[in-house]
Amino acid sequence: MVATLSADDDNDKDKKHDDDNHDDLKNLKKFYHNLEGYGRLGYSIGGTAPLGIPAEIRKLNKFILQPNVSFGIDGIKPVSKNWGILVGIHFENKAMHIDATVKNYHIKFTQGGQTLEGMFTGHNDSHAVQWMFTIPIQATYKISDKWRLKFGPYFSYLTSANFDGFAYDGYLREGDPTGAKVFLGHTDEERGNYDFKDDIRRCQWGMGVGVDYFFTRRFGVYADLNWGLSGFFKGSFKTLDQTLFPIYGTIGIAYKIK
Repeated sequence: MVATLSADDDNDKDKKHDDDNHDDLKNLKKFYHNLEGYGRLGYSIGGTAPLGIPAEIRKLNKFILQPNVSFGIDGIKPVSKNWGILVGIHFENKAMHIDATVKNYHIKFTQGGQTLEGMFTGHNDSHAVQWMFTIPIQATYKISDKWRLKFGPYFSYLTSANFDGFAYDGYLREGDPTGAKVFLGHTDEERGNYDFKDDIRRCQWGMGVGVDYFFTRRFGVYADLNWGLSGFFKGSFKTLDQTLFPIYGTIGIAYKIK
């Protein structure tokens, strides 16, 4: 009798386990039923800059386009007829190269093995590079079968980054605008070089908006704008007076995987 009851209990447990597995599989299939997947390949253009143009920056002489590639995968889960939630993983390169004319611009650099800091007037050439993994978490709104809007935060981790450049063809007032003048020329020995890669914030976040347009069932194009809100440099970095924010737009092609 005891053996029979034990066998019945085991059978009940096995049946409950099978039922639980069946329910889990059913729920998983239900979740994936209308889940959409997209692959993206794009090109980004933008810069790492302060909000607004500060008075110290008098003129932008050059803006040199960089090979800023972006590719990734997004999953969109519809939650109603028009609304959905997007989560993705992107690998991105965001770089800029500019040359500007500045006046009384606070900076720190090395010239001839000597470190100098003060207010610089002249030309400044800056180059910033970021390689990162980015996770967007966005709400989506489907206008039609062809058009979709996207907006929400993103979180990035920089795998490598650099911000360097040089000041040239001008002069530095050491310490403050009334300090001793140090003249800078155009050659490698005469200009002032700087490298702030150790001060870059590795974890960044911001807000993004975008739009998708699909001209066939599978293929489409997209345009995104990502605006960094955490600042490019660490809070302890005080060499530059302005807080810099990475602001980049991306255009590219999209392919519907599922």
